[in-house]
Amino acid sequence: MRVALLEDDKEQSAVVVRWLEKAGHTCAVFADGKSFMRNLSRESYDLLMLDWGIPDVPGDQVLEWIRKNVQAPVPIMFITARSDEKDIVSALERGADDYLVKPVRQMEMLARLHALERRARNEFIAKEIIELEPFVIKLGERKLYREGVEIDLTHKEFDLAVFLFRHIGQLLSRGHILESVWGRNPDINTRTVDTHISRIRAKLALSNESPLRLSSVYFYGYRLERAASE
Repeated sequence: MRVALLEDDKEQSAVVVRWLEKAGHTCAVFADGKSFMRNLSRESYDLLMLDWGIPDVPGDQVLEWIRKNVQAPVPIMFITARSDEKDIVSALERGADDYLVKPVRQMEMLARLHALERRARNEFIAKEIIELEPFVIKLGERKLYREGVEIDLTHKEFDLAVFLFRHIGQLLSRGHILESVWGRNPDINTRTVDTHISRIRAKLALSNESPLRLSSVYFYGYRLERAASE
Protein backbone atom coordinates (compact mmCIF):
# COMPACT_ATOMS: atom_id res chain seq x y z
CA MET A 1 0.00 0.00 0.00
CA ARG A 2 0.98 3.61 -0.57
CA VAL A 3 0.43 5.40 2.76
CA ALA A 4 0.51 9.07 3.79
CA LEU A 5 1.11 9.82 7.48
CA LEU A 6 0.31 13.10 9.25
CA GLU A 7 2.42 13.11 12.42
CA ASP A 8 4.44 15.95 13.96
CA ASP A 9 6.33 13.73 16.43
CA LYS A 10 9.49 12.68 14.57
CA GLU A 11 10.17 9.68 16.81
CA GLN A 12 6.62 8.40 16.41
CA SER A 13 6.61 8.86 12.64
CA ALA A 14 9.98 7.09 12.34
CA VAL A 15 8.60 4.09 14.20
CA VAL A 16 5.45 3.91 12.05
CA VAL A 17 7.45 4.26 8.83
CA ARG A 18 9.81 1.48 9.92
CA TRP A 19 6.89 -0.84 10.68
CA LEU A 20 5.18 -0.07 7.37
CA GLU A 21 8.30 -0.49 5.26
CA LYS A 22 9.16 -3.77 7.00
CA ALA A 23 5.67 -4.99 6.01
CA GLY A 24 6.29 -4.01 2.38
CA HIS A 25 4.44 -0.69 2.24
CA THR A 26 5.68 2.81 1.39
CA CYS A 27 4.98 5.86 3.53
CA ALA A 28 5.18 9.62 2.96
CA VAL A 29 5.39 11.65 6.18
CA PHE A 30 4.02 15.15 6.79
CA ALA A 31 4.57 17.13 10.00
CA ASP A 32 1.84 19.74 9.48
CA GLY A 33 -1.70 19.74 8.18
CA LYS A 34 -1.24 22.36 5.48
CA SER A 35 1.55 20.50 3.66
CA PHE A 36 -0.43 17.26 4.04
CA MET A 37 -3.51 18.77 2.40
CA ARG A 38 -1.46 20.44 -0.35
CA ASN A 39 0.08 17.08 -1.17
CA LEU A 40 -3.33 15.37 -1.31
CA SER A 41 -4.34 17.91 -3.94
CA ARG A 42 -1.80 16.39 -6.35
CA GLU A 43 -1.11 12.86 -5.08
CA SER A 44 -3.21 9.77 -4.36
CA TYR A 45 -2.73 7.12 -1.68
CA ASP A 46 -4.17 3.77 -0.63
CA LEU A 47 -4.44 4.78 3.04
CA LEU A 48 -4.17 7.94 5.16
CA MET A 49 -3.00 7.98 8.78
CA LEU A 50 -3.77 11.06 10.89
CA ASP A 51 -2.66 12.29 14.28
CA TRP A 52 -5.19 14.58 15.98
CA GLY A 53 -2.87 16.96 17.84
CA ILE A 54 -1.26 18.76 14.91
CA PRO A 55 -0.28 22.39 15.72
CA ASP A 56 -1.43 24.19 12.56
CA VAL A 57 -4.50 22.22 11.43
CA PRO A 58 -5.82 19.60 13.89
CA GLY A 59 -6.41 16.12 12.57
CA ASP A 60 -10.20 16.33 12.89
CA GLN A 61 -10.22 19.39 10.62
CA VAL A 62 -7.92 17.65 8.15
CA LEU A 63 -10.35 14.72 8.16
CA GLU A 64 -13.27 17.01 7.30
CA TRP A 65 -11.24 18.62 4.51
CA ILE A 66 -10.36 15.21 3.04
CA ARG A 67 -13.94 13.99 2.96
CA LYS A 68 -15.04 17.22 1.25
CA ASN A 69 -12.17 17.58 -1.24
CA VAL A 70 -10.66 14.16 -2.02
CA GLN A 71 -12.80 12.36 -4.56
CA ALA A 72 -11.57 8.81 -4.01
CA PRO A 73 -13.00 7.11 -0.87
CA VAL A 74 -9.55 6.54 0.62
CA PRO A 75 -9.50 4.78 4.03
CA ILE A 76 -8.46 6.97 6.98
CA MET A 77 -6.97 5.70 10.24
CA PHE A 78 -6.44 7.93 13.27
CA ILE A 79 -3.34 7.31 15.40
CA THR A 80 -3.59 9.69 18.35
CA ALA A 81 -3.17 10.08 22.09
CA ARG A 82 -6.79 11.24 22.44
CA SER A 83 -8.59 8.34 24.11
CA ASP A 84 -11.87 9.93 25.19
CA GLU A 85 -14.85 8.02 23.84
CA LYS A 86 -16.42 11.24 22.56
CA ASP A 87 -13.34 11.93 20.42
CA ILE A 88 -13.37 8.41 19.00
CA VAL A 89 -17.07 8.60 18.15
CA SER A 90 -16.65 12.08 16.67
CA ALA A 91 -13.81 10.94 14.38
CA LEU A 92 -15.70 7.88 13.19
CA GLU A 93 -18.87 9.87 12.56
CA ARG A 94 -16.92 12.46 10.55
CA GLY A 95 -15.57 9.80 8.20
CA ALA A 96 -12.61 8.03 9.84
CA ASP A 97 -12.49 4.27 9.18
CA ASP A 98 -10.46 3.24 12.23
CA TYR A 99 -9.03 4.75 15.40
CA LEU A 100 -5.92 3.71 17.33
CA VAL A 101 -4.88 5.22 20.66
CA LYS A 102 -1.18 5.72 21.39
CA PRO A 103 1.01 3.98 22.32
CA VAL A 104 0.38 1.94 19.19
CA ARG A 105 1.33 -1.73 18.99
CA GLN A 106 3.00 -2.87 15.80
CA MET A 107 1.05 -6.06 15.08
CA GLU A 108 -2.30 -4.48 15.91
CA MET A 109 -1.62 -1.49 13.66
CA LEU A 110 -0.63 -3.70 10.74
CA ALA A 111 -3.60 -6.02 11.26
CA ARG A 112 -6.01 -3.07 11.23
CA LEU A 113 -4.25 -1.60 8.19
CA HIS A 114 -4.63 -4.86 6.28
CA ALA A 115 -8.28 -5.11 7.32
CA LEU A 116 -8.89 -1.65 5.85
CA GLU A 117 -7.03 -2.70 2.72
CA ARG A 118 -9.26 -5.75 2.27
CA ARG A 119 -12.40 -3.63 2.68
CA ALA A 120 -11.26 -0.86 0.37
CA ARG A 121 -9.53 -2.76 -2.41
CA ASN A 122 -11.29 -3.26 -5.68
CA GLU A 123 -13.52 -6.30 -6.21
CA PHE A 124 -11.09 -7.57 -8.87
CA ILE A 125 -7.95 -7.44 -6.75
CA ALA A 126 -7.93 -11.12 -5.71
CA LYS A 127 -9.30 -12.62 -8.92
CA GLU A 128 -7.24 -14.47 -11.50
CA ILE A 129 -9.47 -13.14 -14.26
CA ILE A 130 -10.67 -9.54 -14.52
CA GLU A 131 -13.72 -9.01 -16.70
CA LEU A 132 -14.92 -5.56 -17.65
CA GLU A 133 -16.91 -5.45 -20.86
CA PRO A 134 -15.47 -5.65 -23.52
CA PHE A 135 -12.18 -6.64 -21.83
CA VAL A 136 -10.95 -9.82 -20.18
CA ILE A 137 -7.57 -9.96 -18.39
CA LYS A 138 -6.10 -13.37 -17.51
CA LEU A 139 -3.55 -12.58 -14.83
CA GLY A 140 -1.90 -16.01 -14.70
CA GLU A 141 -1.31 -16.03 -18.45
CA ARG A 142 -0.51 -12.29 -18.54
CA LYS A 143 -2.90 -11.78 -21.44
CA LEU A 144 -5.48 -9.10 -22.13
CA TYR A 145 -8.35 -9.53 -24.60
CA ARG A 146 -10.81 -7.09 -26.14
CA GLU A 147 -13.91 -8.79 -27.53
CA GLY A 148 -12.00 -12.08 -27.59
CA VAL A 149 -9.00 -10.70 -29.48
CA GLU A 150 -5.68 -10.65 -27.64
CA ILE A 151 -4.02 -7.23 -27.41
CA ASP A 152 -0.24 -7.24 -27.82
CA LEU A 153 1.20 -5.51 -24.75
CA THR A 154 4.71 -5.19 -23.39
CA HIS A 155 5.44 -6.44 -19.88
CA LYS A 156 5.13 -2.97 -18.37
CA GLU A 157 2.06 -2.05 -20.43
CA PHE A 158 0.32 -5.17 -19.09
CA ASP A 159 1.25 -4.29 -15.49
CA LEU A 160 -0.03 -0.75 -15.99
CA ALA A 161 -3.29 -1.97 -17.54
CA VAL A 162 -3.90 -4.35 -14.62
CA PHE A 163 -3.23 -1.55 -12.11
CA LEU A 164 -5.69 0.75 -13.88
CA PHE A 165 -8.38 -1.93 -14.14
CA ARG A 166 -8.01 -2.83 -10.48
CA HIS A 167 -8.55 0.82 -9.57
CA ILE A 168 -11.35 1.60 -12.01
CA GLY A 169 -13.09 4.83 -11.15
CA GLN A 170 -10.25 6.02 -8.92
CA LEU A 171 -8.20 9.10 -9.73
CA LEU A 172 -4.55 8.03 -9.57
CA SER A 173 -1.62 10.44 -9.36
CA ARG A 174 1.47 9.92 -11.50
CA GLY A 175 3.51 9.32 -8.34
CA HIS A 176 1.10 6.61 -7.22
CA ILE A 177 1.35 4.90 -10.62
CA LEU A 178 5.15 5.18 -10.66
CA GLU A 179 5.56 3.60 -7.24
CA SER A 180 3.04 0.83 -7.84
CA VAL A 181 3.99 -0.19 -11.40
CA TRP A 182 7.67 0.75 -11.64
CA GLY A 183 8.76 0.20 -8.03
CA ARG A 184 9.06 2.14 -4.78
CA ASN A 185 11.73 4.61 -5.80
CA PRO A 186 11.68 4.67 -9.60
CA ASP A 187 14.55 6.65 -11.10
CA ILE A 188 12.43 7.87 -14.00
CA ASN A 189 10.42 10.98 -14.72
CA THR A 190 6.68 11.26 -15.13
CA ARG A 191 6.95 11.32 -18.93
CA THR A 192 7.36 7.55 -18.67
CA VAL A 193 3.87 7.31 -17.19
CA ASP A 194 2.43 9.64 -19.82
CA THR A 195 4.04 7.67 -22.66
CA HIS A 196 2.78 4.32 -21.41
CA ILE A 197 -0.69 5.73 -20.73
CA SER A 198 -0.81 6.98 -24.32
CA ARG A 199 0.12 3.52 -25.61
CA ILE A 200 -2.46 1.81 -23.39
CA ARG A 201 -5.17 4.24 -24.53
CA ALA A 202 -4.34 3.57 -28.20
CA LYS A 203 -3.90 -0.22 -27.98
CA LEU A 204 -7.07 -0.74 -25.94
CA ALA A 205 -9.00 1.88 -27.95
CA LEU A 206 -10.10 3.69 -24.79
CA SER A 207 -11.71 6.59 -26.62
CA ASN A 208 -14.84 8.54 -25.75
CA GLU A 209 -16.85 6.01 -27.78
CA SER A 210 -15.55 3.03 -25.73
CA PRO A 211 -17.49 1.51 -22.78
CA LEU A 212 -14.36 2.33 -20.76
CA ARG A 213 -12.40 5.55 -21.11
CA LEU A 214 -9.00 6.60 -19.82
CA SER A 215 -9.08 10.27 -18.90
CA SER A 216 -6.33 12.59 -17.75
CA VAL A 217 -6.49 15.26 -15.05
CA TYR A 218 -4.16 18.17 -15.67
CA PHE A 219 -1.14 18.29 -13.32
CA TYR A 220 -2.43 15.26 -11.40
CA GLY A 221 -2.77 11.91 -13.13
CA TYR A 222 -5.26 9.54 -14.74
CA ARG A 223 -8.52 7.71 -14.20
CA LEU A 224 -9.96 4.66 -15.96
CA GLU A 225 -13.74 4.89 -15.76
CA ARG A 226 -16.90 3.48 -17.23
CA ALA A 227 -18.52 5.68 -19.84
CA ALA A 228 -21.68 7.36 -18.62
CA SER A 229 -24.77 5.57 -19.86
CA GLU A 230 -26.94 7.50 -22.28
